[in-house]
Amino acid sequence: MNRILCSTGALITRRNGRNHRLLPGFAEKLDFDGFELMIYQSWYGSGDIIDDIAGMGLVIPTVHCEKEIGELVSEGNAQAYDRFEFDCKAAETVGAKLLVLHLWNGLVSDSNFAENLRAYDRLRNIAEKHGLLLTAENVVCNVSSPMERLLELETGYPDISFTFDTKMAQFHGELERIYNEEFWQKHIRHLHINDYGGGVKDWSALQTLHIGSGNVDFDSFFGFVRKMGYNGDFTVEAASVSPEGLVDIDKLNEDFLKIKGYIA
Repeated sequence: MNRILCSTGALITRRNGRNHRLLPGFAEKLDFDGFELMIYQSWYGSGDIIDDIAGMGLVIPTVHCEKEIGELVSEGNAQAYDRFEFDCKAAETVGAKLLVLHLWNGLVSDSNFAENLRAYDRLRNIAEKHGLLLTAENVVCNVSSPMERLLELETGYPDISFTFDTKMAQFHGELERIYNEEFWQKHIRHLHINDYGGGVKDWSALQTLHIGSGNVDFDSFFGFVRKMGYNGDFTVEAASVSPEGLVDIDKLNEDFLKIKGYIA
């Protein structure tokens, strides 16, 4: 059954000190089914934060790995695996079953993609040791495009699982490339539902927008989602924290309501 999740990255940011203790209060106000927990680099070496979150009684089906892991993987830096091991332990501790990974990321992006291809199997084995399904996300690219990279991963790992992000696809002008029934059924296990308001590869516009604030054709996208009988989860990631640190709960709830309407 579909669940609608909210990324903790939409709620706790630098603007409110990334204060994880705010999460239970937000959970009471959000009309959703649970959280996708974003891991931050500042949490490494502090298992207390993860234990604290685990003790809050929150529903956390999914964990988003710390984004710099993908950069370290691209650089061939062994520290990537230490960080990933921490993220897996964190996911297991909070009761998550699915991991979202930026397999490539940052300025290095996909410029050393052979390294990312080699790393995937090792990362998946670590995740499975902790009872987790690893999904690679269609992250924006500097050299190629997300769908081209997903297809290369599929060639190397025919049973691979993906998280698909609508904003990332729209940024590269390739949202319609996901409308492939065989590819979808084999690989898509999780969805990030975000809007994008710029043109193709407009780096100045790479903000994560609320549904309807950009130019993603959600009518067509959700029509295909329904056609596929998708029963996985949806995560909203739209940044919702004001410069003063206040969270726009109403705007997030509007997003959740729109998704419910699309999948009804």
